[in-house]
Order: sequence, then C-alpha cells, then structure tokens
Amino acid sequence: MILKFQVSLQKPEIKLETLKEDIKEFFRITGWEKKLHNAVYSELTVFPLPRHPAAPPEHLKEPLVYMRKAQGSWEKRILKSLNSMCTELSIPLARKRPVVEQKELLNKWNEMGTDEPDLSLFRPVYAPKDFLEVLINLRNPNYENGEHLNFKTHLGLIQVPLKVKYISELKEFFVELSLNTGQLGIDDATQVPPELFENEHVRLGQKVLAEQDSAAAQQYIRQGSPTALRAELWALILNVSNQPEDLLYYEQLKSNVIQHDLLVDSLIYKDVKLTASNDDYYFVFEDYLYQVLLCFSRDTAVLGHFAYNSASPPKSYIRGKLGMEDYAVFYPPNGVIPFHGFSMYVAPLCFLYHEPSKLYQIFREMYVRFFFRLHSISSHHSGIVSLCLLFETLLQTHLPQLFYHLREIGAQPLRISFKWMVRAFSGYLATDQLLLLWDRILGYNSLEILAVLAAAVFAFRAVNLMEVTSLAAAEAVLADLSTLKVMPLLQIFLFATVT
Repeated sequence: MILKFQVSLQKPEIKLETLKEDIKEFFRITGWEKKLHNAVYSELTVFPLPRHPAAPPEHLKEPLVYMRKAQGSWEKRILKSLNSMCTELSIPLARKRPVVEQKELLNKWNEMGTDEPDLSLFRPVYAPKDFLEVLINLRNPNYENGEHLNFKTHLGLIQVPLKVKYISELKEFFVELSLNTGQLGIDDATQVPPELFENEHVRLGQKVLAEQDSAAAQQYIRQGSPTALRAELWALILNVSNQPEDLLYYEQLKSNVIQHDLLVDSLIYKDVKLTASNDDYYFVFEDYLYQVLLCFSRDTAVLGHFAYNSASPPKSYIRGKLGMEDYAVFYPPNGVIPFHGFSMYVAPLCFLYHEPSKLYQIFREMYVRFFFRLHSISSHHSGIVSLCLLFETLLQTHLPQLFYHLREIGAQPLRISFKWMVRAFSGYLATDQLLLLWDRILGYNSLEILAVLAAAVFAFRAVNLMEVTSLAAAEAVLADLSTLKVMPLLQIFLFATVT
C-alpha cells in the first residue's frame, strides 16, 4: 500500500494544496478507508474507555483492590498446582525437542489425534468447580458486616455488591431480541412469515458483507446470522482478514511448537481427550484443536490483552536465578494456563473455519475479546463474577419460589449453571443453537446473555425443578440441554413471562 501511495504522490496532477483531499480519495478508491474504519472500530470495541489521567495503570486492569488481590491469590494457587505437578512427574516446564522428535511431530501434524501419549499422570490444573469455590468466598471488605440492604437480601452464593442490570435494563439492551422483531432461530411465526424474514435477512447480510463494514455487521448479527454467511460475518466483526503475513505468523507459531515441548502441551492433550474427543459434535475436529491450542500457547501477541485483563501472565525463571527479573520469561509464552474445558472455546469454531490459520486467528480474537473474562476475577460487567451475580439476581427476583426451594434443599442454582457459563455453553447446547447464541455475544459485544440464558433454562424447567429434593436430582433435570432452542427461551424469559 505504501509503495502505491508513493507512486500516486509522484503524479503531476497531485498538488500540495489538495494533498489532504487527494489522500482521502486514494484511501477511498483503494478500499483502505474501510479497512482503517474497521481497525479503529475494533480497537474501540476491545479496549476499555480511557480512565482519569491520574488513575494508576493497575486500574485499567481492575479498579477494585479486593478483586485484584483475589485474582493474585488465585494465580498463586494455579502456579502452585502447576509447579507441584512439574516436581512430582520430574518434567521440565519446557525443553527443546530432539531433531528426530521434531521430524516425527512435523510428519503427523495433521494427524495428532491418532497419537496416544500416556497422560494418566497428568491432571487439569483446575476445573470450573474449583474456580467457583473461590468466587463464593469472595468478599468486599467494605461490606463485611452486610450493612447494605441489597447486599443483605441477596441469598445466592455470590456475596459481592456489584452493579448488574435489572430486567428492564436487559430488555432495553437486548431490544433486538423482542417478540415483534424477526430472529433467526425462531420456529414460530411472528408478524412476518419466517421464510420471508429469512430471505430478506440473507439479502441484507450479503449487502453488509459487500460493504465490508464491521460496525454494520455487528448490528446485523444481533438478529442472528444465516449459516452460509456466518464465517465471513464473524471474521468481519473481529477484523480478521487472513493476509499472507498472518499465514506466515501462524507458520512461525507452528515452528515453535515443532521445536520446543512445553508442560502445558500435555495439559492441552489431556483436556482435548477428556472433553472434545468425547463429544458427539466435536470429536472429528480433534486434530484442529491440537493445532490451534498448541500454537496459541506460543503466541506472545496474546500477552497484549493483559493490559485490560485483571489477570497477570505467570513468570518462570532460569534455574538458579529465581526472583531476578532479567532472567524471567512468561510461561507459557502467551501467559494463559489452560484449565479443564478450555478446548471447548475452540471446538465450535471448527464448524465455521476449515483453514487452520484463519481458525486460529478467529479463536485468538474471540479469546482476547470475550473468553478470558470467563476465567478471571474482575468487576467487569461481562466478567464471570458479574455473570454469576446477574444469574442469581434474575432467579431470586423473578423466580423466587424456585430459587428458595432449590436453596432450601441444598441445590443452589449457581452450582449447576456455573459450568455452562464458564464454557459459554459450549458442549452443552446443540451446535446450531450455540452458534446462534455466540452470534449475539458478538453482536452485543457482551457476555451478559450467558447469564440470561442460564436463568431462562431454569425458568423453562421450573415445574420439574420444583419437585426435586436434592442437588443430584436437580442436576439430573438439567443434565441434557441439547434439545433446547436458544432464541425462544431468551425471548420468552426477557419479554413474555418476566415483568
């Protein structure tokens, strides 16, 4: 582009007094105007709004001190678990592969699912239920005595006073999901016949793609994406274009995987074997999952998201140099230690993208925009703490009889729904329904819809849940979500039954 620009500037018709307008025209003609708009929009979408200039840098990560301390303590626990595994198994955190091993891995790169390494001694560093216990014990020291009325009257497991949306605010925020608005994913007839709406929606989607406008795509997808257009629409919203330099970058990450073996590689293998490999929808994508997740662990570009993530990347030190920052490196290189179920963030994307480089870029963008918030402690409105509180508040406020019944029999609803939200429902919903849900996550740039859907599931199964007498029985009622239709559940919960 720069070369073209330089050539254009040398043309005799270009004059200094009209240079500004000529540059604008050049950007418009070449298509770079749209690309710049999309890049700026992407930055504004990802990064938080500027804070007061006097605010310290850590406030950008997390403004509440007690949240930062809790996240720090949780990270120490994770590292202790990782280090103890390292010591018990006498396995280094990282090692260079012998040349023979490098060649073997390169030859079977597209068939890693056929490999059966002995992973019996490895265990996940933590599971969602371990993380939930940490969140349950989270307290704001300013409210230790529970003086605040709303704080005292919240009878759920989450006992921190964060601002979450009321149902009226949720209706306003998710206004495009209202009953009189056409939605992909609704079987029942609305004011517009479904087939008529779908045809028009597809036509509009094609126009959005032709315009290559990220903001328009994000607005459009709030009503769902046609299956044939979803991959391109998501890529447009996430500003992923898969240029030659992106392919080269992916190959470099692959080369790093080939050359070095990390302890987290075994954690990734173990997680895929325990989750996606046993899933009827995702087992066929086992090779893709290994490729994407192994490359992801080496990607230092992921470190950038820690600027607005309450978490901090773990550090490892060269032997004998503990505590000396000059000898410290981030471990793993991307700063993210995988946990049980982590591979399920990637699995649904395999239905949309079959080129490993693009699949990788889409996942990375989804992670640094959304998924990291599901396993870090923060006060962000899309953070897992706020989602848990929103879920419990919705149930306690709008389904009080069900909430109190489950609480009395020792079946706190959050103990059941937490695993759904941490995985963004991946592995629980049928894939077509999950993709409709993730459409809305991208469209609204928010994870709050996860908490609303979790509450809607309880509302849908309320009659059966009122008859159970134990946590095990409640879990059995909610064990299979694969037949649920996401959009009707959300619409009814938000706009029909709740007042």
